[in-house]
Amino acid sequence: MFASVYSPSRNKRSLLIALTYSVLLGMALWASWEVRYDFTVPENYLHVRLLTLLPFVALQVAMLVVFRQFSSMLTYFGMPDLLRVLGAMFTSSLIGFVWWGLCRNEPEMILMLPRGVLVLNFILSMGVVGGFRLALRIYRERITLHRSMGPHKAPRRIAIVGAGDIGASLASECISRPARGLLPVVFLDDDEDKIGGLVHGIPVGGRIDEVDRLRDRFEFEHVILAMPTAPEKRLRQIIKMMTDKGLVVEIVPSVDDLVSGRAKVTRIRSVEVEDLLGREQVALDTEGISHMARDKVVLVTGAGGSIGSELCRQIAACNPSRLLLVEQSEAALFVIEQELISLGMGAIIQPVIADVLDRARVVQILSRYKPSLIFHAAAHKHVYLMERQPAEALKNNSLGTLLLAEEAVAHGVETFLAISTDKAINPTNIMGASKRLAELMMQGLHTSGHAGKTRLMAVRFGNVLGSSGSVVPIFKQQIAAGGPVTVTHPEVTRYFMTIPEAVGLVLQTALLGSGGEVFVLDMGQPVKIADLARQMIQLSGFVPDADIEIKYVGLKPGEKLYEELQHSTETHQPTSHPRILRFVSSGVDPQLVRREMLRLQGHLNEMDINEVKLAVQKLLPEYTPYMD
Repeated sequence: MFASVYSPSRNKRSLLIALTYSVLLGMALWASWEVRYDFTVPENYLHVRLLTLLPFVALQVAMLVVFRQFSSMLTYFGMPDLLRVLGAMFTSSLIGFVWWGLCRNEPEMILMLPRGVLVLNFILSMGVVGGFRLALRIYRERITLHRSMGPHKAPRRIAIVGAGDIGASLASECISRPARGLLPVVFLDDDEDKIGGLVHGIPVGGRIDEVDRLRDRFEFEHVILAMPTAPEKRLRQIIKMMTDKGLVVEIVPSVDDLVSGRAKVTRIRSVEVEDLLGREQVALDTEGISHMARDKVVLVTGAGGSIGSELCRQIAACNPSRLLLVEQSEAALFVIEQELISLGMGAIIQPVIADVLDRARVVQILSRYKPSLIFHAAAHKHVYLMERQPAEALKNNSLGTLLLAEEAVAHGVETFLAISTDKAINPTNIMGASKRLAELMMQGLHTSGHAGKTRLMAVRFGNVLGSSGSVVPIFKQQIAAGGPVTVTHPEVTRYFMTIPEAVGLVLQTALLGSGGEVFVLDMGQPVKIADLARQMIQLSGFVPDADIEIKYVGLKPGEKLYEELQHSTETHQPTSHPRILRFVSSGVDPQLVRREMLRLQGHLNEMDINEVKLAVQKLLPEYTPYMD
């Protein structure tokens, strides 16, 4: 320890710093005398200046040591260091004033600085020390870092939308770190009080809708949105306006990420389609959700999937006593496990490899860990893939859900919530039909009177943006490959929701049900897939049908032109949450469906594709199968 503190290299550094500060402070003190007496110091003060120079400079250097300016890195100079330098210079000047007050009536005392010199010296000392440190910081940021980043590249000229605190911070970072390759040239802001002003020397050129005029004047092709607190509707309007004009648009992190420290203002990202399709933030009963999971054992199946992994993230934030990550895929389980460990949640998670169709394994897990809540997200969900192997869809989605629900009841689980889909409504594909059968069998288990204290529920929602197999990642791959972007039909529409929004509402749903219900999430307005493709092409900096072709390939087997909101035999009822509805069904006997599915279970592997679909149609008259 002592070797490191008193090492030769450290001593040399301290000596060099002391000499540098001494020279600078000596020059400041000498200049203070000159300025005080208009560069004609009286002869009777010349010997006083010489005699006080060394002691007072030594006092200032000692104060810099006391205020830890010898231990700080010289090239890292910010407000904390500036305040410490201010404290050191003020303290030494204050000592000088006290000494002057004590000795002013002692004519023989010559080691005394005049008050005017002390005041000027305080100002000049701050200037030379602060200027020296600032010069070193500029050298590091503008020259040393720039060289370390490799060959020089012309910086991108950018416009920053939003001249508030976030925009100002972004501009400051870009200016101080030119190696980032970003050169802010103008701010755009709708605040009339800011227009015409300067922020870090950059003009606030005009309103956001004046982008065409400002673009010609300041010659930029890139725009960064620095308005994390703006309403999402306004952000979408700005993004659409900018992309329609051919500008490349990027955005700063969300205000939650900035406040929590998960991201810095300079971690800008490209605008994603989620930013265009996202809706106003949903109000959730966060306290109720946290209380539901706090200090409980919670089990999530399909923990490595898009919905399952987000369920794990949000549930882990509620401080459960144990979070069981149940997943069949080892690779997917490893990814979510490592992510949660990196977030500091390794102590509460328990990764479990299991197949929901393996009853013995399910019993072992439930007996050992005794979960209070189960969120069942494991499923086969790819429509076209399941059309060619319908028996697997029925086994995993229907019978697997029933098996897990039965064991949840047998082991006294408080809440069992299964994830369903809007494709279960008047299904035209086996994936949707298998989910509808799962809903009915859970209702059959509930109405049988054997559900005990377990609340059995299902929740439906549509497509989630960015999930595996959804159109968004497929379109991204096709755009990256140069096209074409394939769309099934010009008029096909789908409901979309972001993954965090969907999962938040799923957790909210778990608070609402008493058992036997099917809930549906309000998905907002449907989106034309062709429009979605055009928006994604524009966000990538291309022109639809000119740079990237949109190719219509026809509907796939089992695919609908549009998704429906409810069965003809269903009626919806409001809940205490405006974005969640409760469906009440009639016309189908869930007990009969459950009995027939259990009878069918042993014959699925013996039946061909069409036989399986016809057997399902007998149980679900609203199902319209695609026959091979």
